[in-house]
Amino acid sequence: MRRRGITRIHHGGSLRFHPRCYYRPDDDLPTETWPAMIARVTDLHGRITGVHRTWLDPDGFDRVRLGKAPIDTPRRAMGDLLGNAVRLGVVDDVLAAGEGIETMLSLRDVLPTMPMAAALSANHLSAMLLPSSLRRLYIARDSDAAGDTVQAILTHRAEDAGIEAIPLSPRLGDFNEDLHIFGPEALQAALRFQLAPEDVVRFLHSSRAAAQ
Repeated sequence: MRRRGITRIHHGGSLRFHPRCYYRPDDDLPTETWPAMIARVTDLHGRITGVHRTWLDPDGFDRVRLGKAPIDTPRRAMGDLLGNAVRLGVVDDVLAAGEGIETMLSLRDVLPTMPMAAALSANHLSAMLLPSSLRRLYIARDSDAAGDTVQAILTHRAEDAGIEAIPLSPRLGDFNEDLHIFGPEALQAALRFQLAPEDVVRFLHSSRAAAQ
């Protein structure tokens, strides 16, 4: 995470590390073991519905694989994912939701008190269930065609439920790229102009005060 620019990992207990997590290449090959980041997927009531695994390279980080293991599918999920998410913090009236775990951890690096959720894919993000207490949803979109589609679908669903939907757009491909390339201060400055004014005071100013 640090090599990807994420220096403050505010995951709220949703992530674990396993030094020898099973990986089966296919039915005809023996099971392997690799170190892995394990993420719990939960429903709106906090019940575990699935698990997401990211196998890691024991030899370290490189810019090609970004620390993922040199295997065919270094990311796999199992369980009931549709509508559910990896949750970073406890949601009340405001939530930021996006696709990848690293994307949302990058936002949590600079907005550590804002509740967030990683739906793990564009399709799952567009179908994510929204809490009844929610009043404002930030859609942390990736900068691609799938991100455009997700933003449109999720905005429509939120507005139908009486929830204000606000897109958060990265300068590069996603917010982890922004954090890694430009740094936390530049990311905070960019978010200042995308957050609702009251959330700048509530989340962005409080994160700066906590860091000082």
